[in-house]
Amino acid sequence: MEQQPKIALITGGSRGLGRNAALALAHRGNDVIVTYHSQQAQAESLVQEVRALGRKAAAIRLDAGQTASFDAFKDELLTVLRDNWQRENFDYLINNAGFGFYASIAETTEAQFDELMNVHVKGVFFLTQKLMPHLADHGAIINVSSGLTRFTIPGSAAYAAMKGAVEVLTRYMAKELGARGIRVNTIAPGAIATEFGGGRLKSSEEMQAFISGQTALGRTGQADDIGGVIAALCANEMGWVNAQRIEASGGMFL
Repeated sequence: MEQQPKIALITGGSRGLGRNAALALAHRGNDVIVTYHSQQAQAESLVQEVRALGRKAAAIRLDAGQTASFDAFKDELLTVLRDNWQRENFDYLINNAGFGFYASIAETTEAQFDELMNVHVKGVFFLTQKLMPHLADHGAIINVSSGLTRFTIPGSAAYAAMKGAVEVLTRYMAKELGARGIRVNTIAPGAIATEFGGGRLKSSEEMQAFISGQTALGRTGQADDIGGVIAALCANEMGWVNAQRIEASGGMFL
């Protein structure tokens, strides 16, 4: 009897790390559902790429900072699952949606702080809460954090503080979901040259040179360095890895 394919839900999956994770999961034989905020064309393009690999895929719009929209999102997700997979649940949740923010503590406004909180902490907490009944037993959750919770770079205080909260939340999720065999881990990427944060690192040769000089492997990270780690953390071979923070930074600031 052929084994039922696993389904991964990746928030913020239209570009960058989320997109790369979707492709890595598809290459490993998983089906994927990605969410997007405004980049619908990019999300639909990714869906076609995944289908070209022989896997099923779908894209759904989600505003990760608007908890009031989560009921409607859940209903749409269940409709997509029923229509495409004849299922009421999925196997892996990758809480990846987010945005970069760079400002000193002195310059950060309360409105900016609240926006970060709504997407990176409150959104992760309550979206996971909403979807837990529909996450299959023995599945997995991957929360995306940042190397900035371990090392400090001026201008990242508010963003890093949100990611620090996510890392603590990961351990509590692992404790509360352990009875269902659901593993919960954090992946903490180092500096990655993508469009994230306005492509700040990608567009600056000076920043890339600095990061490369502070990284044991001697270069800045690329999206391809992260997607495979996320896919691997979902795999059965990692089934005894739980409640951990896995940093994927090439060895930054050792």
